[in-house]
Amino acid sequence: MKLPGKIAIMGGGSWATAIAKIVLAQSESINWYMRRDDRIEEFKRLGHNPAYLTSVRFDIKRINFSSDINKIVKESDTLIFVTPSPYLKSHLKKLKTKIKDKFIVTAIKGIVPDENLIVSDYFNKVYGVPEDNIAVIAGPCHAEEVALERLSYLTIGCKDIDKAKIFARQLAGHYIKTSVSPDVAGIEYASVLKNIYAIAAGICSGLKYGDNFQAVLISNAIQEMNRFLNTVHPVERSIDDSAYLGDLLVTSYSNFSRNRVFGTMIGKGYSVKSAQIEMEMIAEGYYGTKCIKELNKHLHVNMPIVDAVYNILYERISPMIEIKLLTDSFR
Repeated sequence: MKLPGKIAIMGGGSWATAIAKIVLAQSESINWYMRRDDRIEEFKRLGHNPAYLTSVRFDIKRINFSSDINKIVKESDTLIFVTPSPYLKSHLKKLKTKIKDKFIVTAIKGIVPDENLIVSDYFNKVYGVPEDNIAVIAGPCHAEEVALERLSYLTIGCKDIDKAKIFARQLAGHYIKTSVSPDVAGIEYASVLKNIYAIAAGICSGLKYGDNFQAVLISNAIQEMNRFLNTVHPVERSIDDSAYLGDLLVTSYSNFSRNRVFGTMIGKGYSVKSAQIEMEMIAEGYYGTKCIKELNKHLHVNMPIVDAVYNILYERISPMIEIKLLTDSFR
């Protein structure tokens, strides 16, 4: 089994930069697709990403940059997609090169808007990539802590567990521990949901709810996540594994969590638009909330936290009123 071969990073944000750092610790060189030529030139001149994780230095000689997605895809065997989910389709529209024979890894913690498909399903259904050739990267792992080389844990999900193990070895290092799982869909949906729950945690923080309530919120969130996963993808899983509960905890509590920061701003009275402008970064949970709400119209899972976040973000219900109603449903 040849995996992973030549690896390409597809995206230029903070998580893409962190993954590039992880991969380069084990690989001689990588290909790196970035949309903007000016950003690439500045990266080459400075020796670091000019916009994200600027403290991480790179040996530029070991990186083949290009803004031509087709060139990078042709020259690579393994493609790690790390673009925000709302922009994935626009990047892929430029693609003329077939990717069904590539090993596709998604590190995107979101759903493809409009399609309401998790990213692995999108690559499978739209681009014909076999399920055994699609993997996901998940787990409680903030890009900022990777930059600081703080001990972090990643789970690699793939239907073909041998491929998952090979790719996991490619990422493992002195500060990155890896494990594998066949639960691709469950891990992806959990990654979407934890962002929504982190927004809820942020809203409650902005409203001055304390740690006692946050603990109740998250204990209800993991139960809600479990109900949804058991409905949408009923397989045997341990919801308390780090890919589910661990990622939920770090995203809900950490100051590095952009979804929590976004929620905190909403709780303090910012409008959605003003919070998005001030953050200058994508809070995936905003888009994920709408997608999960639409999916759940057919699934009918009891999801009071998702409903509350949706009502606040999309129906413009007062956070104070909506969260008060939510607190009355908890125990």
